[in-house]
Amino acid sequence: MDNKIIQIILAIFLPPVAVFLKHGAGKDFIINIALCIFFFIPGIIHALWLVTK
Repeated sequence: MDNKIIQIILAIFLPPVAVFLKHGAGKDFIINIALCIFFFIPGIIHALWLVTK
């Protein structure tokens, strides 16, 4: 349970790091970096969706 809470907090403050730790350096990581560069809030939403999925 504690690990999931830490992942959610990390997804809110550092979305690409949370995605990288959960899924590695793949297409989800690249998509999240692009979302964070252009629009930060969609990057957070994408990271939260991947972490809680």
